Amino acid sequence: MNEYLTAPRPRHRTVAVDVGGVTVGGPAPIVVQSMTNTDTADVEATVAQVAALARAGSEIVRITVDRDEAAVAVPHIRDQLDAMGVAVPLVGDFHYIGHKLLTDHPACAAALAKYRINPGNVGFGEKKDRQFATLIELALQYDKPVRIGVNWGSLDQSLLTRLMDENAASTQPKSASEVTREAIVQSALLSAARAEEIGLGRDKIILSAKVSRVQDLIAVYVALAQRCDHALHLGLTEAGMGSKGIVASSAALAILLQQGIGDTIRISLTPEPGGDRTREVVVAQELLQTMGFRSFLPVVAACPGCGRTTSTVFQELAQTIEGDLRANMPVWREKYPGVEALQVAVMGCIVNGPGESKHADIGISLPGTGEQPAAPVFIDGRKAATLRGPKIAEEFQAMVADYIDRRFGRESPDQAAE
Repeated sequence: MNEYLTAPRPRHRTVAVDVGGVTVGGPAPIVVQSMTNTDTADVEATVAQVAALARAGSEIVRITVDRDEAAVAVPHIRDQLDAMGVAVPLVGDFHYIGHKLLTDHPACAAALAKYRINPGNVGFGEKKDRQFATLIELALQYDKPVRIGVNWGSLDQSLLTRLMDENAASTQPKSASEVTREAIVQSALLSAARAEEIGLGRDKIILSAKVSRVQDLIAVYVALAQRCDHALHLGLTEAGMGSKGIVASSAALAILLQQGIGDTIRISLTPEPGGDRTREVVVAQELLQTMGFRSFLPVVAACPGCGRTTSTVFQELAQTIEGDLRANMPVWREKYPGVEALQVAVMGCIVNGPGESKHADIGISLPGTGEQPAAPVFIDGRKAATLRGPKIAEEFQAMVADYIDRRFGRESPDQAAE
């Protein structure tokens, strides 16, 4: 197990919040979140997607509650998930009429683990304060935390206009972008302060400030971290599709996480047609694990390939091993405690193959172009076997499974000694 995987990071000190049994903030590990894209009123489809996200490793799942039919469905979704043994907390995402939906549907209010409130569209004019207060009072009534989630696409226009006017009258005016960032930060902080005035404790408040540009997101969250101790939810909103969304989200969140900012994250990927919604969970986990903040899945190191590796055997084996590990993790987390720290190496030639394999817990160095058709296997830094013939892949897979059982099994010598 690499020491860097357990190395502490500097943490912005925040107040811990309990979200349906999952702690966000304080000393707790960074929590992975996701959100469904099903019609919440479709109970079966939403249950299936929430369960899939939870199996993939999402520790909190947000669902849209946009109308009466969705609110009616929420307790049924909760009941079905509980019957399946899926205990993941559900967060209700409310916009415009959340105060009415939670008031009219008490079973929905009780079934949710947290309410997400957008101060930019909770109400307008004289209704805004009253409707925001109603939401906070409902959170108090049902003993639920809230996420006050500001989004620059639905920013409080009265606040933004006021700050723009003040800036225009200043002798040293800032750019429109800087003023917008300040409006986002103030919207979150002023809303949190109002929630506290109504009676909601800091241990019931999480803040987020979503924008879609990397540098803006970094600037906004740095400012928030300097000006409050609320738990912070990170995410680059409308990050985009495929590699663009992954790169943009990772670039922004990695910088903030490295500074100790952020208690829970979501990777807001636009799903590709027919794509798997759980991809956003996988990316979030890989980001945290790559940075050494958490361990979710055994790491498979594989070389990128070059002219020495014209065979695709090592690529196929690396893909197979990684797929098997991910597919088995829901069971292995219970059966083999600590297995997420396992490191496997699948290398393609003699140049770095043996050395990289020795650094892993278990590794194989496959023969490159023109090399002898032999594949040494290293376990715990020592050569353990040399595989030959057409079944190298299958034999190495069996060795990986055997190693996991011996090292992480509940009756393993290491655990017996403990």
